[in-house]
Amino acid sequence: MIKVYGIKTCGSVKKAINYLEENGIEFEFIDFKKQKPSKEELESWLKYISLKVLLNNKGMTYKKLGLSKLSLSDEEIFNYLLQEPLLIKRPVIATKDSVIVGFDEEIYKNTKWH
Repeated sequence: MIKVYGIKTCGSVKKAINYLEENGIEFEFIDFKKQKPSKEELESWLKYISLKVLLNNKGMTYKKLGLSKLSLSDEEIFNYLLQEPLLIKRPVIATKDSVIVGFDEEIYKNTKWH
C-alpha cells in the first residue's frame, strides 16, 4: 500500500492527493500532526532520499526553531525530523520500492505505483 505523509492543509499534499485520486491510485494518508513517523520509517525513507531532500529548510518550523543558525550534523537533523515532523518536506510518498518528496506531476507520471 502506498503511504502519503503530510498535513491536510499543505498545498503540495492536496495536489498529490488529488493526483492520486484522479488516477485511481489507492493510498493511505498519515497526518504528521496526529502521528509522527517512527525511527524505522525515517530510516527506510533514507534508503531512497537524502536528509537534505527530506528537510524542509524553507518552512515556518525550521525558521521558528532557528535551525539556519546551527551547523547540524546528519544525526542531529535526523533527530529533529523525528521530534518535529513539520520539518519534513511534504508530501512524502512511500511505495514498496521508492520514496518521493514534494509534488512534481512529471515525476508522478513516470512512477510505477504499486
